[in-house]
Amino acid sequence: MLTLLFLGDIVGEPGRSAVIARLPEWKRDWQLDFVIVNGENAAAGRGITPKITIDLLRAGVAVITSGDHIWDRKEIVDFIATEPRLLRPLNYPAGAPGAGTVVLETPKGKVGVINVQSRTFMQPILENPFPLLDAAVEEMRKETPVIVVDIHGETTSEKIAIGRYLDGRVSAVLGTHTHVQTADEQIFEKGTAFICDAGMCGPIHSILGRTIESVISRFISNLPAAFPIALGETRLHGVVVEIDETSGRALRIRRIDEPGPADLAPAG
Repeated sequence: MLTLLFLGDIVGEPGRSAVIARLPEWKRDWQLDFVIVNGENAAAGRGITPKITIDLLRAGVAVITSGDHIWDRKEIVDFIATEPRLLRPLNYPAGAPGAGTVVLETPKGKVGVINVQSRTFMQPILENPFPLLDAAVEEMRKETPVIVVDIHGETTSEKIAIGRYLDGRVSAVLGTHTHVQTADEQIFEKGTAFICDAGMCGPIHSILGRTIESVISRFISNLPAAFPIALGETRLHGVVVEIDETSGRALRIRRIDEPGPADLAPAG
């Protein structure tokens, strides 16, 4: 059995510091074999930098997925082509830097990861993910039956549709982007684990990781505003998935909602 941890969107310095601090303990206590995090908001809440990527990988993360903010830090454009463990959505047009898939070796066999972005209410509008997923999964299954898909998107319906579409062909379809953990974790009939959104790793007394006052002010005034990262207590959200490494079928999925280390929580 292969035990995999998937963490939802890391938000800013509070989120990434909490993840880095807790990961060694979790790897030991939960006997983790593979760790995936969504890092597209890890740099001050928008984008990711080469340094943050390296810090997360050194902390024990195997693969970093992303989404619509992947290009927000311009230095990532050249870097992503040099680091195959940092993924951008698969459905960018041909010629985009980087890749949307990766297969890595583990002591329990190979694990494949696919990063894809949905289209409903998302910007930019990317290529249709369904045929691209067909091709990517077919190719990846030549190497391994253990495949995890990060579906980065806004609507539950589109995420569920992709999960159902891939049921039995991948081990897990795990949603990101909304920063709110859903309670619909399940294993579909043909053996694919699913959750609409894994949640967020970041400040809990916030609005999606940003200061409460700034976001409320924007809703009231409709005027442009900066959204600083909130401070204080952090929570780490995600799922642990247990997978039969021979068949690729998911055996169990459970949500996690864990506190960040107390000594990393400055007063808000």
